[in-house]
Amino acid sequence: MTDLCFFFQLTKQTFWIRNHQQFPENPTHLGCWLWRQHGIKDGQQDCDDQKTTIRRPLLSSDFIMSTALDLKGKVALVTGGGTGIGLMIAKELFKNGAKVYITGRRLEVLQKTAAEEGLVPLQMDVSDKHAGVVGPVFPVIFEKPLTSDAAKIGDTLFSEGSFDQWTEVLKTNTIAPYFVMMGFLSLLERGARARQGETSSVINISSVSGTLKLSGGFSPYAISKAGINELTSVWATEFAMHKVPVRVNCILPGPFPSEINGTPEDMAKWIRTEPVPGLLNPIPTARPGTQLEIGTAAVFLSSRAGEFVNGIIMPVDGGISLVNP
Repeated sequence: MTDLCFFFQLTKQTFWIRNHQQFPENPTHLGCWLWRQHGIKDGQQDCDDQKTTIRRPLLSSDFIMSTALDLKGKVALVTGGGTGIGLMIAKELFKNGAKVYITGRRLEVLQKTAAEEGLVPLQMDVSDKHAGVVGPVFPVIFEKPLTSDAAKIGDTLFSEGSFDQWTEVLKTNTIAPYFVMMGFLSLLERGARARQGETSSVINISSVSGTLKLSGGFSPYAISKAGINELTSVWATEFAMHKVPVRVNCILPGPFPSEINGTPEDMAKWIRTEPVPGLLNPIPTARPGTQLEIGTAAVFLSSRAGEFVNGIIMPVDGGISLVNP
């Protein structure tokens, strides 16, 4: 999966509650004050000078406008947002108040997803191919036991691979994100300049494969993801040096449900006891990641809370990179 998220046009109400002149000093009245200010109708309350009763906990989701993770007033574009990790991220951005555009090659998939989730579909190819190219698989790399015959390894990889296969993977997973980022850079800058002291954000979605020393049998894929990690570091630095108000960060997902990996139920059949093919040890969490986990990482990096974060490569992998070289 090769996804990017762009954010601009931030609302000025992120810390509205903190700065509100009528914020009650008496904590016994805080719950009722918040309830009234945000017009929450779910639940019952009896609030007066003598008594405060709230019959359900106040949830953070009730007060999106008052939190540092509020995305209300922002616009996000998620490439590859019709399925998989891209869709998970798009849903969480939308839940936190952003207007979210999802792009992809397959218009029918985008339209179906958008109708169900409240997203806006835009058909777009990040390259001549669809986003999220895995590339060729080379079983000779992860056969057990691994052959020690160098000639066999070399001959097999030489004959089974091709320049076209490598070009397709690198074009989609590394080169296309570069051109998408540059194509939107002027818009990102204008959005940031409209908000004094704030920035726009680019989030590259790489893979834990880009940092591991094992190829997992997908050598072109792993190398293409290492490339987008470096692209993140280089352009976060270049933008900072040239005072371009755009932050560039990167998320490294581990195993998540997708069209390629299967459903959570499919993954649960093996992920608790078996390593990901080509790796040595199972994921410590013994389960795949969830929408909340990957999506909230993107929400943080795009929000006011993430304004001081730039150029990071963030693993969201359940610890799989800790137990595999």
